[in-house]
Amino acid sequence: MSTLLWVVLPYVAIAVFVLGHVWRYRYDKFGWTTRSSQLYERRLLRIGSPLFHFGILVVALGHVGGLIIPDSWTEAVGITEHMYHVVAVVLGTVAGFCTLAGLAILIYRRRTVGPVFLATTRNDKMMYAVLAGTIVLGLAATVAANVIGGGYNYRESVSPWFRSVFYLQPDPDLMTGVPILFQLHALSALVLFCIWPFTRLVHMLTAPIGYVTRPYVVYRSRDEHLGMHETRRGWDRVQ
Repeated sequence: MSTLLWVVLPYVAIAVFVLGHVWRYRYDKFGWTTRSSQLYERRLLRIGSPLFHFGILVVALGHVGGLIIPDSWTEAVGITEHMYHVVAVVLGTVAGFCTLAGLAILIYRRRTVGPVFLATTRNDKMMYAVLAGTIVLGLAATVAANVIGGGYNYRESVSPWFRSVFYLQPDPDLMTGVPILFQLHALSALVLFCIWPFTRLVHMLTAPIGYVTRPYVVYRSRDEHLGMHETRRGWDRVQ
């Protein structure tokens, strides 16, 4: 079971994530969008969207620093393990609650605003459920282990396992003694990556680069006196 969860499933998730995005871009390019519902409601969106996106950005950067960068590198630049732990726990907890609060507002908006709810697909509901579960489990793991509990250094277990997967030398034994909440958080993240290419989350990989080089949009005035010739009633005579 350990090999299935911590060796097979990660590679399946990576393959689906990469190939799924290639397939989606090739065969559903016009569906590569957030399907924005801003026209339907703006008050709650103006609060929930920035709260969620800024929070998830900090959370993502924290995961990059914690999972990808070895602790020996941070110590080499003068950041002790204690300093890293304090900053990671404080920022991670605050960002996690901001992300969760923003997502809760967005889900509430999607459920209570009629037009937004009608525009919500089953795919969206599944995505929100998995995304919310991943965030809740991650926040619960952080609070339970490092705020309420005596502390847990995941950089000695989860991080080496994560890097070993990309080194093509996966070591499932590193995840054996990891607290259950951290394990559930990792598994839910793998499930999220599996469904990612087939949801509106694909917009995260989109950047408006083409906007810089696109041609100008020509606007024409409706003022009849600014036209090329005087407006005449009826059809113009064919010359």
